[in-house]
Amino acid sequence: MIKNFKWVLIASLAFVACNNDDEVTIDSNSSDGKPLTAGSAVVTKYVALGDSYAAGYSDNALFKTGQEGSYANIIAQQFALAGGGDFKTPFMADNVGGLLLGGNVIAGTRLYFNGSAPVAVTGKPSTEVTTKLTGPFNNLGVPGAKSYHLVAPGYGNVAGVAAGLANPYFARFATTASTTVVADAVAQDPTFFSLWIGGNDILGYATSGGTGKDQKGNLNPATYAGNDITDPNVFASAYSNIVNALTAKGAKGVVANLPYVTALPYFTTVPFNPVALSAAAATQLNAGYATYNGGLQAMVNAGLLTAAEATRRTINFKAGANAVVIVDSYLTDRTSFGIPSYRHATAEDLVVLPASSFIGTLVGGNAAAVNGVSVPLADNWVLSKEEIAEVKVATDAYNVTIKSIADAKGLAFVELKAVTDKLASGGIVYDGYNTTSTFVTGGMFSLDGVHPSPRGYAIIANLFTEAINAKYGANFKNVNVGLYRILYPASL
Repeated sequence: MIKNFKWVLIASLAFVACNNDDEVTIDSNSSDGKPLTAGSAVVTKYVALGDSYAAGYSDNALFKTGQEGSYANIIAQQFALAGGGDFKTPFMADNVGGLLLGGNVIAGTRLYFNGSAPVAVTGKPSTEVTTKLTGPFNNLGVPGAKSYHLVAPGYGNVAGVAAGLANPYFARFATTASTTVVADAVAQDPTFFSLWIGGNDILGYATSGGTGKDQKGNLNPATYAGNDITDPNVFASAYSNIVNALTAKGAKGVVANLPYVTALPYFTTVPFNPVALSAAAATQLNAGYATYNGGLQAMVNAGLLTAAEATRRTINFKAGANAVVIVDSYLTDRTSFGIPSYRHATAEDLVVLPASSFIGTLVGGNAAAVNGVSVPLADNWVLSKEEIAEVKVATDAYNVTIKSIADAKGLAFVELKAVTDKLASGGIVYDGYNTTSTFVTGGMFSLDGVHPSPRGYAIIANLFTEAINAKYGANFKNVNVGLYRILYPASL
């Protein structure tokens, strides 16, 4: 029996945060000292389409101050200096975050850092989904939206929210129950648009540890689950329809490609080998897995497993740092012979952020049943190398579509994938600040490990305006990212 051993999770978070509580002002000077101009672009009516990033979602919630700091709102402030009109946002009712549906909480409050860990702010959400806002709205960023959702009738139908048939955020401000996000954008006759969509077509699959399905080859998104990967042809069709609708009357715009979501702190913070053991504990664990390891060898002798796979599946602990034990559905299924699909995680796997508080917990208070050690982690806690490959293949396909349509339509193009890669490998420097993807302290991402921080959104806005300048001969000036905090405080 495996019992009474000690382990520690090696997940050091040296938290030093730089915040700026002052109101951020936009510099009215141009980038080249000449009169400010939008060049060949016309920015009098700007609409922004996308998902939670366009909306300004941060720290696991949408809230008013976060919306004010969205990259779309920062861009609109720059446009206002060159003839841009009002940019109306469907603001949440508070800075607590979260949502109510019929008075019931359906989305929790935002996170803040309490000095040792991210925790939810106290209070109850006051934003009621059934309270309709009067639009139209220029910021059409919808948290949770996938590519094909933007062209889906009824996506903003309040009556469908409880059943998961509609989006609660869009339901607050959709002009009618049957409209689409794109229709509400086109109805405003925009002269300029930004579009950054597709992240959620992959993200749910990744954050669920790959428990969804890669729907490649399935052209009917109505049959998809929320954590499935969108077929690239479905994405291409939706994306083409979106851009065609937005450009039908001559509007210009800017689009962005997609980074690998696996580069986000949500996937890179928890190490694959966080279990520290004494020699005695390792010996005790190995005794507990002896029967399993012996069964693997029996499978090899019977020709039911290769020696290489048996080696990969062998569980062996040692004194010092050890990899967690996981369930891997991609292993050869030998459960009918009583051999489960267990193995140690490797550096090729990604352990999701919530696992940091799960690894090492006891099952039913039993000291012999330790999650990730004597009890393997289920699939939802780890993205395996095969699942990572599926995510990357889909992302690459989406990005081919985005770039080809941008080129065909003459749109400004933002290369965000390369930027995210740099964030994970040393960081990028803006205004003397080196910003990285390190969880909490890196400056780019918020406490949910997926969405940007205020500074992160400012950097994204700069990347968009740089692309607009390059394509249309505009001379918008970058905002000073040092004026944007990297963490929101408990009270706003």
